[in-house]
Amino acid sequence: MADQSADATRPLRADARRNREKVLHAARDAFAAAGFGVPLDEIAAQAGVGPGTVYRHFPTKEALFEAVIQARIEDLVADARARSGAADPGAAFFGFLARVGQEARVKRDLPDAIAVPGPLQDALYEAIGVLLSRAQHAGAVRGDVTTSELIVLFKAAAAAFQDASATPATRDQVFAVITDGLRSRSRGLFAQQLIAAPIIGQPVPSALLLSYISRQ
Repeated sequence: MADQSADATRPLRADARRNREKVLHAARDAFAAAGFGVPLDEIAAQAGVGPGTVYRHFPTKEALFEAVIQARIEDLVADARARSGAADPGAAFFGFLARVGQEARVKRDLPDAIAVPGPLQDALYEAIGVLLSRAQHAGAVRGDVTTSELIVLFKAAAAAFQDASATPATRDQVFAVITDGLRSRSRGLFAQQLIAAPIIGQPVPSALLLSYISRQ
């Protein structure tokens, strides 16, 4: 038992560290390109090592995937938390949404990454929930959307972005539809009324103007 404990805590040799980094680098590219379904043997081939080397460092594909996505999820959490203190909660929310949309366009493993249960997922969902709540209280986002529903929407959007038949224009349109669907309907109606009143030759009613201002 003592020898096994020592082996578990002993630092990796230089060549073992290099092989581990090769595996992680290849796995990042493979998961981003093909999602969680990519075989471990294919990752080993891209890394230029044998399958045994991969299994020595990462006993399961789940363990390798978690090692790969940890830094990415931590970065998303940090970004969401940083945006939560912004003066404009609506801009902060939709800015984060745009960042997630951009990542989903180029990284096929994003839906799987945000679905992995554990402390990192909890931290991400909590940070997104704060962004959503602040934007809703500011009147920028419709109030009937929950954090769990937003996560489902993220996953659905990522699947749509990764459809082989989707063109860049189609992906942009899908994102625009999602964004518009999340915006507060009452806020949009107020804006339309404010714009329309001068066009049809009528002054903007003071009650309407004050009500709109109070929602900003």
